Amino acid sequence: MGVLALAEPAYAGEEPANTQGANTEQSGGGNGTGIYAAARIQYSGSVAKGGGTGNVTSSDVNWTPPPCWYAPYLGAKDFKKKMSKDLESQLNTPGMGGHAGAALSEMQRHYEDEYGWTDTPGYKDYNVDKDGEGMFWAAVENPNEPDLLKRTSCNDLPFWVENGEAPPPQYEEAITPEILAALAYQHMELPDTEVTLAPEANTKVNLPTWAWLDKAVFDEVQATAALNVPGFNIQATTTAKPVSLKLEPGTEDAETYPASGECTINADDSIGEPYAKGKADETPPCGIKYLRSSGNGTFKLQATITWDIAWTGTGGAGGDLPNGTFGNAQAVTVQEIQSVNR
Repeated sequence: MGVLALAEPAYAGEEPANTQGANTEQSGGGNGTGIYAAARIQYSGSVAKGGGTGNVTSSDVNWTPPPCWYAPYLGAKDFKKKMSKDLESQLNTPGMGGHAGAALSEMQRHYEDEYGWTDTPGYKDYNVDKDGEGMFWAAVENPNEPDLLKRTSCNDLPFWVENGEAPPPQYEEAITPEILAALAYQHMELPDTEVTLAPEANTKVNLPTWAWLDKAVFDEVQATAALNVPGFNIQATTTAKPVSLKLEPGTEDAETYPASGECTINADDSIGEPYAKGKADETPPCGIKYLRSSGNGTFKLQATITWDIAWTGTGGAGGDLPNGTFGNAQAVTVQEIQSVNR
C-alpha cells in the first residue's frame, strides 16, 4: 500500500501555565513523515512538561501506552484542499511511476470517484457535500513511542466519521477515553519519594533506623488528557493513590522492617511511624537496621512507592490501570558505635 505523506500542522502560541503541573498539548510525531491528526491532545494536572514522558514505571512489564491512534483530522473541504495539493505534488514528482505512482492514482480515485481502496468504500469529491457534518480521521503517531514500527502501525487511509457517531468498528485504535487514560498515565509525574529517617541520614551499626512518610506529603495525584474538536469532545483523568513503600538498604548487610521491606499504608494514609523519644529499644514498623559500617562512603537507600492507578472518562467510562512505581535514592552514612575501654 502506498503512503501519502502529509505535513504536520503548525501551531502558534505558548503553553498555558498550570499551577498543578505542566499543561501541554501534543499533535503527535515530529519527523515530518506519516499522517498526522490536527486534533491536539491537551494534558493537564500532574504531568511532565513539554509533552514528555512522566516518571511512572508500570508494574506490568507487558503493559505499554498506545503507540498510535486515529483521531479527527480535517473537515471535508479542508481535507480536499490539502489532499488534492499533496497528491498532485507527489504525482508530478520526477520519476514517480510504477507501483508508487499507481498507488497514488488509486488513492486519488478513492477520494474523488467513490472507488474503494481495496475493500473499503470510497468517497465522492472528498465528501464535500457533507462538509460540517463530520470529519476525516487520520492516524497519529505517539511521539514518545521509541519503536518506529509500532509508532507507524496505524497506517490506514483517512476515513470519514459523522459528528456524534463512533468510528467504524474495524478501526480499533480510534481514540477513546481509555486511550486518553493510558496517555495520561504515560505523561503522569509523581512526586519525589524522600522518606523521613531517624536517625537522619547518619545512623549506627545495629541501631534500628525508623522510616516514615506523613500523609501531608503523600497524597493522590491526578493527570488528565483531553481531545476537543467540533463534534467530538472526550477526556480521561488518571488517578494514582499511594499504597505501599518498599525500602532497599543498598547493601545485603542489613535488615528491613518488616522483613519484606514493604511498608503498607496506615489508616490515616501515612506510612510507618515517626520516631519519638523512648522508642530506641523498640522495633520500628517501617525501617532498616544496617549490620556494617558504610566506611568512608554511604549506602544508597532506595525508597520506592507503589501507586494504585485507576481512571474515569467521558460517558461514565472508567477502570483500572497497572500499578505504577516511582522511587528515589537517599545517601545514608552508617558508623560504627564507638566505645571506651577503661
